[in-house]
Amino acid sequence: MSLNVNDIIPNFCLQDASGREVCMPDPSAKLVVLYFYPKDNTSGCTLEAKEFSELLPEFTKLGVSVYGISQDSVKSHEKFVQKQELTVPLLSDPDHVAIEGFGVWVQKKLYGREYMGVDRSTFIIDGSGKILAVWNKVKAKGHAAAVLQKVQELR
Repeated sequence: MSLNVNDIIPNFCLQDASGREVCMPDPSAKLVVLYFYPKDNTSGCTLEAKEFSELLPEFTKLGVSVYGISQDSVKSHEKFVQKQELTVPLLSDPDHVAIEGFGVWVQKKLYGREYMGVDRSTFIIDGSGKILAVWNKVKAKGHAAAVLQKVQELR
């Protein structure tokens, strides 16, 4: 089950595409956007990452950090960032530490076949790790703009 508004996130540390460790919650952060996505280099995930990258300067102006998280490897993230010219940092979670901690590892169904996968979800958290906003079962197109709007409301 996914975490909800006012829940406190589990502590975790994950590597970004350059191998740098990022830990949450981050007491020095005002607000952090964490968006979970299924897989690098797929159409919806590419669209979402590009939209967050395009809006990253707006988030940064507001003092907000944005991170994409998937189960893909650091190497996969590195290739994805280069190929798509992404600026949003991507965190690698192959052991599902954050993915399961946030409750976004769910049973999915495609063409009658059931399998486990990441529910495209986004969370806005504060520096203490308290969740301020949640989106589950996200449609990629236009989502980054909706998150930016919510961040502006929260500021």
